[in-house]
Amino acid sequence: MYELIITEKPNAAKRIAEALADGKSIKESYQGVPYYKLSHGKKDIVVACAVGHLYGLAEKVKKGWIFPVFDIEWKPVYESNKSAAFSKKYLNAIKKLCKGANEFTVATDFDQEGSLIGSNIIKFICNQKDANRMKFSTLTRDELRESYKNKSKRLDWEQIEAGETRHSLDWFNGVNYSRALTAAIKSVGAFKIMSTGRVQGPALKIIVEREKGIKAFKPIPFWQIQLIGEYNNQGITAWHNEGKFWEKSQADKVIEKTKNAKEAKIDKVERKQFNQMPPFPFDLTSLQVEAYRCFNISPKETLAIAQELYTSSFISYPRTSSQQLPESIGYKKILYDMAKQKNYSEFAEVLLQKKELSPNNGKKTDPAHPAIFPTGIAPKGLNEREAKIYDLVVKRFLATFAEHAVRETIIVDINCNEEIFAAKGTRTIEKGWHVFYAPYVQLEEIELPNVKEDDKIVVKKIELISKETQPPKRYTPASIIKELEKRNLGTKSTRSEIIDTLFQRGYIQGKAIEATNLGISTIETLEKYCPKIIDEELTRHFEIEMEKIREKQQKKEKILEDAKDAITKIIVDFKKHEKDIGEDLSKANRTTQDEMAFLGKCSVCKEGSLMIRRGKYGSFVACNKYPDCKTIFSLPKNAFIKSAKKDCEVCGFPKVLAIKKAKQPLEFCLNPKCPSKNVEGEAGRQAKAIAKGEVKRKCPLCKEGDIVLRSSIYGKFYGCNRYPKCRYTEKLQKNNSD
Repeated sequence: MYELIITEKPNAAKRIAEALADGKSIKESYQGVPYYKLSHGKKDIVVACAVGHLYGLAEKVKKGWIFPVFDIEWKPVYESNKSAAFSKKYLNAIKKLCKGANEFTVATDFDQEGSLIGSNIIKFICNQKDANRMKFSTLTRDELRESYKNKSKRLDWEQIEAGETRHSLDWFNGVNYSRALTAAIKSVGAFKIMSTGRVQGPALKIIVEREKGIKAFKPIPFWQIQLIGEYNNQGITAWHNEGKFWEKSQADKVIEKTKNAKEAKIDKVERKQFNQMPPFPFDLTSLQVEAYRCFNISPKETLAIAQELYTSSFISYPRTSSQQLPESIGYKKILYDMAKQKNYSEFAEVLLQKKELSPNNGKKTDPAHPAIFPTGIAPKGLNEREAKIYDLVVKRFLATFAEHAVRETIIVDINCNEEIFAAKGTRTIEKGWHVFYAPYVQLEEIELPNVKEDDKIVVKKIELISKETQPPKRYTPASIIKELEKRNLGTKSTRSEIIDTLFQRGYIQGKAIEATNLGISTIETLEKYCPKIIDEELTRHFEIEMEKIREKQQKKEKILEDAKDAITKIIVDFKKHEKDIGEDLSKANRTTQDEMAFLGKCSVCKEGSLMIRRGKYGSFVACNKYPDCKTIFSLPKNAFIKSAKKDCEVCGFPKVLAIKKAKQPLEFCLNPKCPSKNVEGEAGRQAKAIAKGEVKRKCPLCKEGDIVLRSSIYGKFYGCNRYPKCRYTEKLQKNNSD
């Protein structure tokens, strides 16, 4: 007999086994799923792994496309989701291993999702009513051993119940509302799978409201007056103290009064120094926002990378709301370990010389985990984007312990013929934490000449500048995540997934997020006929109620009954207007499809439009004047294609974006014969030599094939001639350094 420890992912199982083993752990497998045997003290232990959720909610009995439906149960995910078929072998492996166990410990991530994954395995696979629970924030050896030593004798039932409630609420809302919307479109003879949900609807409403605000915006003209001067050969720029002139006649009076001025006098110089405190430690949202700002990495990808860094033991658990680093994480030990890493040794050693280590903690807390921090374990084998996120986490951690920066603002009042202009500047006097967080500090440094009161400056120019008020900015993938958090909609783990779903459904598009006609019409239609579906207050109410479950102030059953009652009333109201809703949505869907398929004018016939079409063998581009114009272009099959909304600078054909999972979008010209796809210079000469067989190179991957010149819609590249047995490729530019 042995103790069975259950983890959330294979990598976590490996880490826990290595940490707890007194000697070496023994790796075995069942149906290709790894598990580990080890001894710890006088105990025999087996560590098994899940692969995320092995169970999901589904209807008890499927009765067709009916709604509302609330009769649900937990079922293995492979039974209801074909794409989750791989999870069956993990379930089977745990089922086999639990037969020889007399003690059970859950070591999944300590949050609602992880706790729910563990409890479902204990309940449905192991047939146990309870189990031990390990709690940890890093997968380091010391913390894992301490976590095992201090494991709880019961599961964290409050967190599990909150997780069960969230899944049930999401299922009730998502399935019933999505079926209702899809049925509405079917009722008018059209078809499109529609979706909305408890958080998805309010999130789309926020984006649509911003879009409508932008479209309804009417710019208002205003004028500003700028003075450009010089003092001791140094330039100085100042703006009239009035700021914005809403009446041009008032601005003209100032221009008239100052138009012949050759010099101006310094009336006042005001200097003010202030301490700029270090940044707070990262919670998940601030990490996602900062990664987008610094690297343009989407929030969804940032979370995936951070999760990978966590399971590799390089950083702490990323799904946290905390901006606080407690002393218990061991500041000094982490810094001693960071001092061994070449890139951070200098900074770590400076901090270790401080008498007291105290991070600049923020106010946000999380009952389960601290803020995100590096463990001190030196990473190996990181790709470029993983290395960027790791560097960001490390430097943020170091910066929180550093000294404050000292900055100085200077305001200079300049009197020109009794009209006052103000020049403002800000500079850094002591860099403090800026050094530790470089190159991610983005602060404007404006140096002004060292002027004193009554000094004279030479007036070079005074000009009237015409401007207009600007519409509100569109949300970015990062700023909408921040907005959802501010409104208490969704969770730190789900917000990026919700926004991704809105993109996939065609409700929104673009890096600066723009609501499509379908997205706008969906919200307008629901607001008109069934506003409760997208009611932000209702969603927030249930978020607060779920938090009460974890605090033992509310029960799951009460919340779910309230939700069923609310959804039933909403659906009854919805069905009264089903055809009207269907008409509006169907029309908007057709318009959106045309918009998203349009690439540009046909460069061949000059009359038609090039459109993305979908056929039996995948997507392609064709002129809508077919059969009069037979222009057609192939598209890559392994990518989502959308318009880049611009033409090729070289040949004038439209450009498109190829979007692949976990990769940067690739922009290319549709024209396969575009001159931009030819490589010039030395790289081009080498390519021609390889193409003619004058130069031969063996494939560095398989060692058997030869490197040949190949072409695709993206342009020319090198590849192995044994394709598809060997899939080695490289860019032509790479050979410039050969």
